[in-house]
Amino acid sequence: MTDEIAQNTELDAALYVVATPLGNADDLSPRARRILAAADMVLAEDTRRTGQLFQRLGIPSHGFVSFHEHNEEKRTARVVEALEAGQSVAMVSDAGTPLLSDPGFTLVRACRERGITVVPVPGPSAPLTALSACGLPPLPFTFLGFPPRKAGDRHKFFAAHAQTGATLIFFERKNRLMETLQAAHDALGPREVCVARELTKTHEEFIHGRLDALTALDVPLLGEFTVVIGPPAEEAEAGREAVLAAIEEERRAGGKPRQVARRVAERMAGWSTKDVYALMTGEGPAAQDDEPTA
Repeated sequence: MTDEIAQNTELDAALYVVATPLGNADDLSPRARRILAAADMVLAEDTRRTGQLFQRLGIPSHGFVSFHEHNEEKRTARVVEALEAGQSVAMVSDAGTPLLSDPGFTLVRACRERGITVVPVPGPSAPLTALSACGLPPLPFTFLGFPPRKAGDRHKFFAAHAQTGATLIFFERKNRLMETLQAAHDALGPREVCVARELTKTHEEFIHGRLDALTALDVPLLGEFTVVIGPPAEEAEAGREAVLAAIEEERRAGGKPRQVARRVAERMAGWSTKDVYALMTGEGPAAQDDEPTA
C-alpha cells in the first residue's frame, strides 16, 4: 500500500489509525486529510468534536461512528465486520494519536489477529510534542498515560519507575495535578519537571520547576496538561559520561568523525549518530545544554 492516496478516490479496505491536531488545525497532514475524506467510516471518540474539525478543514462529514472507552468492546465486532466486508475505516481520537491514553487498542489487536491491514497515519502526539520542546533529557523516556486516581495507587505508580533512570511523561487533569506532582515527588525525589499546557494552541505554555519546590510552580489550572519529569541528575550525567568514554574508545580505533559517531551510536542505546557527532564536535543543542537532543 502506497503513501500516495489521491483525493476523492477509494481507499483499500483497512483500518487507518489517523493522528489529528492537538489544537492547531494546520497540523493535520495532507495524507491524513485525504484518508479522512475518502474513508467509508470514521470512528470518532467524540463525533461532535470531530465534526467541528472536519468543518473547519472543509472535509466532507460522513460516516461518523461513536467509538470511545465505554463502547469500544461492543463496537469492535461491528467495525471488524465492516472491514472484512471491504470497507475502509479511519479511527481518530479527540486530539493527537489514537491509542495513547485513548481508545483503539482492542480494535487494532482484533484486526491484527484476523489479518486485517492496519495502517498508521502519523502526526501530532502530545507526549512527543511536550518532550521535544521542554528542555529535559529526551532519551530514554517512558510514557505512563494517566496516573491512578487514588493517592496510594499513585505513589506505587511512580515508585515502580523510580530506578529506571528514564524521563517520565504522563497526562493529568487539572483537578488532580498538584496532588499528582506531590505523589511524584514522594516517590521519585527532587527531579526537574515541566508542565506543558495548551500544546499548539494560542496560549501554549511550558512551566518549569522542581518537584521539591512545588509551591514555586505557578501552574494555571486551566486547559489540558502533559507532564514531563526528568531523570535523576546523576543518571543524566552518567549517561553523557558513558557516551564520552565510548567516543574516546572509538577515536582510538580510527576513522573519520562521522564514522566514529556512527559506531558510538550503535553501542549506546538512545543516542543517534547526529547526537553523538554534535557532542564530539561542539555543534548544535547537545553541546549548548549538555544533553543529547532528539
